[in-house]
Amino acid sequence: MPTNPLTSVANYEAFIYGLPDTFACIQMSTLVVAQVGPVTAIVKGELHFGQGLVLRVLEVVDVRQRRIDRYGYELWQGREELWWYDSWPHPDLSELSSTDPHHKHVPPDIKHHRVPAPGLSFQVPNLPLLIQEVSQTYLSG
Repeated sequence: MPTNPLTSVANYEAFIYGLPDTFACIQMSTLVVAQVGPVTAIVKGELHFGQGLVLRVLEVVDVRQRRIDRYGYELWQGREELWWYDSWPHPDLSELSSTDPHHKHVPPDIKHHRVPAPGLSFQVPNLPLLIQEVSQTYLSG
């Protein structure tokens, strides 16, 4: 498989469906890759971890451009939303300019409290970074 699986829908499917084999911390995956056009796919579903942690995933992928066009990632523990990442631009918020449009919503006011999201990208898969964040922050120790 290529280093960057965003080169074709088939490669990205293999990457997505292989995540539970790559990351032992994933207990279950409901992620589905649905091709919605010749070069476009939608990834939707959840990654389940221990301690009731669930990462909800939505990505729109354009393999012709070899990129993720849009995304939303939410981490839940039971009924509590711990954080979410999205790619909605906020050009008016200078505190997010270092990673614009990538940012993370965090407590205490999760809807309005946003911080930069270094490491997130449109050019490479984000899920390995997010899975590592879940594993290191919530599951280790």
